[in-house]
Amino acid sequence: PAMADPGGSQRTALLAAASLFPVPDGATFSYGTAGFRADGSTMAPAVCRAGIVAALRSVKLGGAAVGLVITASHNPVGDNGVKIVDADGGMMSQAWEPFSDALANAPTPDALLQLVLQFAKDEGITLGGAHSAQVLLARDTRPTGEYLLDVATKGISAIVGSVALDMGILTTPQLHWMVRNKNRGLKASEADYFTQITESFRHLLELTPDDKGIDELNEKLIVDGANGIGGLKLEQIKPNLARLDILVRNSGKEGEGILNERCGADFVQKEKVLPLGFGPNDVGVRCASFDGDADRLVYFHVTSPSKTSVDLVDGDKILSLFVLFIREQLDIINGKDNKGLLPTRFGVVQTAYANGASTEFLKNLGLEVVFTSTGVKYLHKKALEYDIGVYFEANGHGTVLFNDDFVSRLESLTARLSEAAGSPQKQAALRLLATSQLINQAVGDAISGMLLVEAVLQHKRWSFQNWCDLYTDLPSKQLKVKVKDRTAIVTTDAERKVCQPSGLQELIDKEVVNYSHGRCFVRPSGTEDVVRVYAEASTVEAAESLAKSVARHVERILG
Repeated sequence: PAMADPGGSQRTALLAAASLFPVPDGATFSYGTAGFRADGSTMAPAVCRAGIVAALRSVKLGGAAVGLVITASHNPVGDNGVKIVDADGGMMSQAWEPFSDALANAPTPDALLQLVLQFAKDEGITLGGAHSAQVLLARDTRPTGEYLLDVATKGISAIVGSVALDMGILTTPQLHWMVRNKNRGLKASEADYFTQITESFRHLLELTPDDKGIDELNEKLIVDGANGIGGLKLEQIKPNLARLDILVRNSGKEGEGILNERCGADFVQKEKVLPLGFGPNDVGVRCASFDGDADRLVYFHVTSPSKTSVDLVDGDKILSLFVLFIREQLDIINGKDNKGLLPTRFGVVQTAYANGASTEFLKNLGLEVVFTSTGVKYLHKKALEYDIGVYFEANGHGTVLFNDDFVSRLESLTARLSEAAGSPQKQAALRLLATSQLINQAVGDAISGMLLVEAVLQHKRWSFQNWCDLYTDLPSKQLKVKVKDRTAIVTTDAERKVCQPSGLQELIDKEVVNYSHGRCFVRPSGTEDVVRVYAEASTVEAAESLAKSVARHVERILG
């Protein structure tokens, strides 16, 4: 029934929600790659307004489920944040970020109301309750999470006709997976997620060539859970994982340790030292590290009993392992000339921060490697252009995307291939299908990524050392240069070249030619008034020297 007072109760609801959580003086929120993040105690206004945005997004998309997760990922435990998951299970559409910023910073309830009404008009969104909208909610283990989840619910209900569904305490990738599945009419509960990844993992292991026995040491894996949600979830599914002996440390159990404090993927990858709880007894054992909300994964080795430094396997090397495995299956199906049964556009997507040695390794395999600007949303979007697109950032966030149409072709091919004598082609096709089920199709996922790594290592009968030896990372150095105005730097070619201010790129080029394997780029930070300098060369000293000389040019030109 049409409302007698179109928008009357809607106006009231918005004004009421806005008055509950006024924006404190001087606070500004900005929706970045990570959504809104700040000290947990100051997050309520932004979280309430993100609830409004999520509900509007669902209305705009005809009632499709949208997600909202309360997390600050690898940040310290006192911080919290909020991220919106779009209907496809990916990041919220960038086109909506300016509105989210404006809404989060609207100074008064009336200003907020006007913004929503204007935006709804611009976007052709009908307000007033005749529609239905649904937002799936989740949070990580932070102490402020429960309160902020309640705040988000109040924001969602400020859009008349919206329903908030609390999915519980989840890893960020689990919520992304649920939103994607729900909108595809597939099973979308946490139990379904666990079943899908444990079953596809078991299936992959059954498809490993079992001509040799399993080495006991290779079954053992120690996981640093960052005292976050990932460790808790891993404990839950551990009993259902065949041929894998997992020990979880920093699991996030009561009284165990502090979230992300001297542990977690971000800490291990940046500092290249052992996380808390690891030591001399772990020499020679494979170790993995999740970040606080379990969307990043790195592996490492304790090098010697006396050292705290680690042999690190970062996102680039995880990507390389996945690429080798997928490529091997495609070669079995198609023959080396790829003229076979399953023509496949297979692409690898990296950013300028990817280690030059990994890029060279991938190109030497004859793969198509393309670059995008820094940020998962750019990588993901590019990877979607392929039949199989693989992307990873060095920090350990990444995944493998299988195009729907390609999966259908793969399924019908698998059905056609004979079982005769365990046809290698059929086995390879089944491995690819199992991989597409195991690796999270929505977003980078530490748990499913780790299981794929483990399956591939068992398939190849590789030790950690074999994996490390794929290629040797070039030494790199990163510096930050404080500047008055970071927007003075404009880049092109996926941030690998500077086009403004003029003359700077020529200076960088002049420095780079002095170094063997030299590479250097500069880009403005997305969050603070600094310019980031990244340099690579064949030795640590050379990389540092190159970074410093380029940083001096940046300082001189930008002040």
